[in-house]
Amino acid sequence: MNEVAPEAIDDPVALLDAFSQAVIRVAERVSPTVAHIQRGRAGGSGVVIAPDGYILTNAHVVDDAKGVEVQFAEGASYHAPVIGADPATDLAVVRALGPSLPALELATADTLRVGQLVIAIGDPLGLQSTVTTGVVSALGRSLHAKDGRTIENVIQTDAALNPGNSGGPLVDTHGRVVGVNTAIIAGAQGIAFAIPAATARMVASAIIREGRVRRAFLGISGGLTPIGRSLAQALGITASSGVRVLEVERGGPAEQAGIRAADILVALDGATIATLTDLQRALGGERIGRPLLASLVRRGERVSVTVTPSESA
Repeated sequence: MNEVAPEAIDDPVALLDAFSQAVIRVAERVSPTVAHIQRGRAGGSGVVIAPDGYILTNAHVVDDAKGVEVQFAEGASYHAPVIGADPATDLAVVRALGPSLPALELATADTLRVGQLVIAIGDPLGLQSTVTTGVVSALGRSLHAKDGRTIENVIQTDAALNPGNSGGPLVDTHGRVVGVNTAIIAGAQGIAFAIPAATARMVASAIIREGRVRRAFLGISGGLTPIGRSLAQALGITASSGVRVLEVERGGPAEQAGIRAADILVALDGATIATLTDLQRALGGERIGRPLLASLVRRGERVSVTVTPSESA
């Protein structure tokens, strides 16, 4: 996006025009990559993430279908087998069987900030290539997935979303995909949610590679929590945050290892755990059944325990 000239900062008309031009550029770039996904009488949206036809969408959009029909704004339509779905994150990948397609790359880092402008593009109520704008209202929200699990680190936005937007991209003013639109609160105004791009990258890669997502399971629920600078320095912790254990599943790997509610997980097998995304990344399928050293803060002291994750059902 072009920089706004300093003299224009106090000119509301110039600022609005600059924002309008940014949205126009993003819409022109992103719209050709957005697909309408049809499953029987139900529909949703998706975004092409690879030129060879891989399309990212929501798991609830494809449901249990083996294949769906996808259509693009310029009229091209293709049959798309469902490569795999991950209800735990409400993400799925389908593949359009056709020629090379324009694609977008998922953002590689969690750089969103509350108040940042974002743009949603999708097919709400069958109205293809609908563009809405808003801001990031909050970060680190939690949602309950269809399978009953909790989706962590969700983006909240006030960009207007409606049924059919599900699976479409949430992008920044540079046209980078920062999230996958997934849910709204019925009856509310300006409250919508998106799965962050970092989670989507991890899930999409696993689905394309193996057809499913294998996860190591600790048996905890957690939330992001700050660690005071003085405490972090005293304990030799480089990060300013960790994951506080909110609940420990009875009989699960964490309980067996002695992990307790209120512990703060700060490292797992040497990898820093500063965010919920860090924890998700650290619990890949390769960690299943492998003893891991968990570093915790417990009542102001550093504690280490060995935990052996099981495979998430």
